[in-house]
Amino acid sequence: MKILGIDPGMAIVGYGLINKENDSIELLTSGSIQTDKKLPDSKRLLEIYTDLTTIIKKYKPDCASVEELFFFKNQKTIIPVAEARGVILTVLEMQGIPAYSYTPMEVKQVLTGYGRAEKKEVEQMVKITLKNQKLPKLDDTIDAIAIAICHSRSLC
Repeated sequence: MKILGIDPGMAIVGYGLINKENDSIELLTSGSIQTDKKLPDSKRLLEIYTDLTTIIKKYKPDCASVEELFFFKNQKTIIPVAEARGVILTVLEMQGIPAYSYTPMEVKQVLTGYGRAEKKEVEQMVKITLKNQKLPKLDDTIDAIAIAICHSRSLC
């Protein structure tokens, strides 16, 4: 089963596609959609829409897991991130990809056993799960992979 994990954002949308077969999880691809902050939000949202549609058509995931918003973090960015998340969910619906949502705390709980784990602990568990495959540098991409792994352990 191919699971697309998505960490929504207006500036950066992280994504990670994993394949789960039995107890084995393999990272197929990962990356980010990065928008130019100098552009109007409407153009940035269109870029997210277009790029994510391309990714889905190319890799054909069976389902997607998308991080829910956690607005205690930075209340100033909540609206643009919510708009980006809305576009992401729309693309998934239009492409017929079932979408599941997880809070950051749920992802941490599933991966580390502790809902308030630090980023480094989550990153370490992603690395262990992927059997020390080389991880991307960008936190948003690692978070997206973690969200995909969370889904693979929660519902699959």
